[in-house]
Amino acid sequence: MVMSDGHEKSGVALNSLSRAASAYLRSAQHQPIQWNEWGAEAFAKARRENKPVLLDIGAVWCHWCHVMDRESYENPATAEIINERFVAVKVDRDERPDVDTRYQSAVSAISGQGGWPLTAFLTPEGKPFFGGTYFPPDERYGRPSFQRVLLAMSDAFANKRDEVEESAGSVMQAIEHNESFSGRAGNPGAPLLGQLIDSVVKQFDERNGGFGSQPKFPHPGALDLLIDAAARTGENAARARQVATVTLEKMAAGGIYDQLAGGFHRYSVDERWIVPHFEKMAYDNSELLKNYAHAFQSFGEPRFAHVAKDILRWMDEWLSDRELGGFYASQDADDSLDDDGDYFTWTRDEAAAVLSAEEFEVVAAYYDLRAVGDMHHNPQKNVLHRVATPARSAGGDVAPVSPLLDVARKKMYAARLLRKTPYVDKTVYTGWNGMCIAAYLAAGCALGLNAPVAFAVKSLDRVLASAWDAQAGLAHVVAYGEGVSATRIAGVLEDYAFVANAALDAWEATGELRYFTVAKEIADAMLVRFYDATGCGFFDTELDPAAIGALSARRKPLQDSPTPAGNAVAATVLLRLSALTDDPNYETRAQETLETFAGIVEHFGLYAASYGLALRRAVEAPVQVCVIGDDALAEELAAIAMARYAVNKSVIRLRKDQLRALPPALAETLPHLPSTEGSVAVVCKGNACLPPVNSVEELLIALRDAI
Repeated sequence: MVMSDGHEKSGVALNSLSRAASAYLRSAQHQPIQWNEWGAEAFAKARRENKPVLLDIGAVWCHWCHVMDRESYENPATAEIINERFVAVKVDRDERPDVDTRYQSAVSAISGQGGWPLTAFLTPEGKPFFGGTYFPPDERYGRPSFQRVLLAMSDAFANKRDEVEESAGSVMQAIEHNESFSGRAGNPGAPLLGQLIDSVVKQFDERNGGFGSQPKFPHPGALDLLIDAAARTGENAARARQVATVTLEKMAAGGIYDQLAGGFHRYSVDERWIVPHFEKMAYDNSELLKNYAHAFQSFGEPRFAHVAKDILRWMDEWLSDRELGGFYASQDADDSLDDDGDYFTWTRDEAAAVLSAEEFEVVAAYYDLRAVGDMHHNPQKNVLHRVATPARSAGGDVAPVSPLLDVARKKMYAARLLRKTPYVDKTVYTGWNGMCIAAYLAAGCALGLNAPVAFAVKSLDRVLASAWDAQAGLAHVVAYGEGVSATRIAGVLEDYAFVANAALDAWEATGELRYFTVAKEIADAMLVRFYDATGCGFFDTELDPAAIGALSARRKPLQDSPTPAGNAVAATVLLRLSALTDDPNYETRAQETLETFAGIVEHFGLYAASYGLALRRAVEAPVQVCVIGDDALAEELAAIAMARYAVNKSVIRLRKDQLRALPPALAETLPHLPSTEGSVAVVCKGNACLPPVNSVEELLIALRDAI
C-alpha cells in the first residue's frame, strides 16, 4: 500500500522523509508513519485537520532513538493510531538545534527530564502540552506503553481541549522563564572566576577522575579552565593541575577512549569510565583534542601528546573529508539494533583468534580481557580499558612489551575493520566544523605538526566558500552526506561564534590577513543578527516573527550542553577582536555579555566553564607573542612561545612580508621593528610591546614576566 504522502520504489512504500536531506530523517523513510518535516506546512495541516502534533526529536547516532523507531514507529498498529489521530513531525536535533533546545526545555518542565528520543505532544500552534523521552511499546521500566500514551493524548486533545490549552500555556511560560536569565551583575572579575574554578574542583572524583558520578561526561571546558589555572601562580594551581591531569589520564585509560582507533565515545555509563555510550561525536573529540594538546603544552607529558595524536588519527580516518576539507558530524554507536557496542568490544575468543599466544597474554592483562566482561547484553564482551602498564615479567626481569602491544593492537584493529562498521553521518555542520578547525590548529601548533594545520585551513576555506555570505549570513549546514542537496538552513549563534573563533585561530597560525578580515565580518554580522541591544547578551537565533510554537521563546545560551555556550564563545571572539582592532565596541559588548549572566553563572558550576574561560580573557590583559620569520630559529621560538597554555595568550606566526598587512592594533607596533636578518619574537601585553628578542633564553624571560 502506498501512503498518501509517499511514493513507491521497488515495491516498498516510502513516506515523505525520502525527500529529506538529513540522514536521520531519511532513515525513517520506510516507516509506515506519515511523517512531516518541521515547518509551517505541517502545522497548517494540523490546524486544518484539527489534530494534535506528535513531535519526535532524535539523531542518527542515538541508540534509543533507533530502539523506539523499531519498537513503535515501525509497528503497523502504532502507525495506524498515529496516522489517524496526529500530524507526525520528525526532527533531527543536529540539523535543527533551535527546535531541539526549546522542546527539551518544555519536556523537562513537564516531566523533569530530557534527552533523546524526545517525544512531545503539541497543539496545532506548536505549543507543548505533554511529553517525555523514550516510551516502551508495552508497560515496563515504570513507564506506560506508547500506544496508551498516544490514545490518552488524542482523547485529551479531543475531549479536554481547555485543559490541554491551559497546560500548553503553562509550559510556554515555563520555557520563557527558563530561557530568560535575569542575573545581571556589574564588573565580573577575578573573584567570580575563582568561584567557578572552585565549583569545578569540588565536584572532582578523587578515585576515578572526572566530575560527579555516573553517568560521567568529560566536560572539556572545565578541563581547559583547570589547565589554564594550573599554569599560573596561585594557591590553587597545584590542585587544578592534579584534577586536570588525573582526569585526562583516567579518561585515556578507560573504555570511553577507543584504545584501538583513537578518539572518544560520548560519555561513560559508569563512574570509572569503562562502559561508554559508543557514539563518537565531532564536538566531543574536537574539545578533548584541545584538552590533551593544552595539557601537553603546560605539563610537557608525552602521554598527553600521544592521546592528542591518536584523536587526530581517528578524525583523519573517519571524520574528515580528505578531498574537499571539512569534518563529518558523528559515528553511530552500533551497526544495528542487535549490536549494542559489539563493533567496539571483544570476547577472549575473538581476541585470541587474531593474536599469537604471547600477544594474547599481554593484551588480556593490559586491557583486562575477562571471561565475564563488561556488557550486560553479552557478558562475554569486554570494553578495552587499561589496567596494567605495558611491561611484563620475563625470567625475573621486567621487559618492555610496548612493541608487542603495538603489533597486537594493529592486528585487533585490522580485525575490527572487517566487522560491519557503524554509520558515519557525513553531514558537514558549520559550527561543529568551526570547533574542529580550531582544535586542529591548536593541536598542530602545540605538537609542531604541519598536517593538521594545513587540513584545518583547507576545511575553513571550504566552510567559508560554501556557508558564508556577507548578505545572507552563515548557513547551519555546509554540506549533507551522500551528495544530498537541501534548502538552506539559517545559522544559529554557535555557527557564527565558532567559525569566527576558528578564523582568528587560522590568522594566528598562518599570518594571512584574510582570516582576520572574515572573522571580523562574521563577528559584526553576529552582533547585528543576535545581540540584544536592550537586555544585552546574545540570543541563539535571529528574531523570526513567524516562529512556530516554542521557537517564539527567545533564548540566551549560557550552559555548555553539549557544546560550549554561544554567549561565552561570542564574548571570547569579541575580546580577541578588541585586542587586535582597538575598537572599543567589541570590548563593551563582550563586557555587557559577561555582566548579563554574572549574577547567576556560579550556580551552573561545570556547565559554565566556557563562561569562565571568557572571563579569564576579560580579567587578564591579552598577551600576543609574534614570531616573525620562517627559518629554523623561528620554529624554535614558536615552540617556546607555545609552551604553557594560557587562555589569554596568542602565538602569531608571521613572515616578514606579512608585516605590511596586519590588524590595526598590531600595525601600530610591528612595522617599526628594526631591520634584522634573522627571525625575532615580540611579546606584547595589553597595549605595550617589549623589544624584539632572537634567542630562546630572552623569550623565556619575556614570557615569564608577561603571564
